Amino acid sequence: MNGGARKKRNLRRYLVAGVLVWLPILATIWVVSFMLRIMDRTLLLLPPSYRPEALVGFSLPGLGAVFALIVLLLTGLLVTNLIGRRLVVWGEELLNRIPVVRTVYGGVKSFAEGVFSQSNAFRKVVMVEYPRAGAWSIGFLTAGDVPEISDKMGEPHVAVYISAALNATAGYLVVVPRRQVVELDMTVDEAMRMIITCGVVVPRASHADAARAQLAKPAA
Repeated sequence: MNGGARKKRNLRRYLVAGVLVWLPILATIWVVSFMLRIMDRTLLLLPPSYRPEALVGFSLPGLGAVFALIVLLLTGLLVTNLIGRRLVVWGEELLNRIPVVRTVYGGVKSFAEGVFSQSNAFRKVVMVEYPRAGAWSIGFLTAGDVPEISDKMGEPHVAVYISAALNATAGYLVVVPRRQVVELDMTVDEAMRMIITCGVVVPRASHADAARAQLAKPAA
């Protein structure tokens, strides 16, 4: 009996070890392949006679990523000069006249500007007491102040984005008083790993926290 139980434990240990090796590898391959397939769709912007299938006779995976990078660089070069900026302004004015399009375009543009332009957007990991007292949620500070809400409530309020477990791209926004926000030392990557793994992967305490915890221990 003991021998059979030992074999079962060893078999389970080997299976878990194999899963821990292959699961991250396969997940990474799947995500990278998915992103490359999406980028390869940018090749549809080329005339059919200039696409890889017509030039070399077969598709070249990953070429879309190179083409997308070139398009982004050329677009950035174009919009940084006077003529390009005027074209962008003209295009935005045209889009803002279309009821549904202006809402989507304006929201995405504001989100992109907030993430890529502001130094504090999605850069600070915080903890807020939500959805009830005594229950804390980990989120990302997206706005250090919401002026209208702060004026209405009589004290500074901040915006915190809380990601959903297993799907970090989904979540919800909460606006809370700044005094109720607890800033954490963990990085954004560490917080994302903790959220995606439902708390299985927990960041280690910083050296300063570890030192304070050691000093707080009673002497033997």
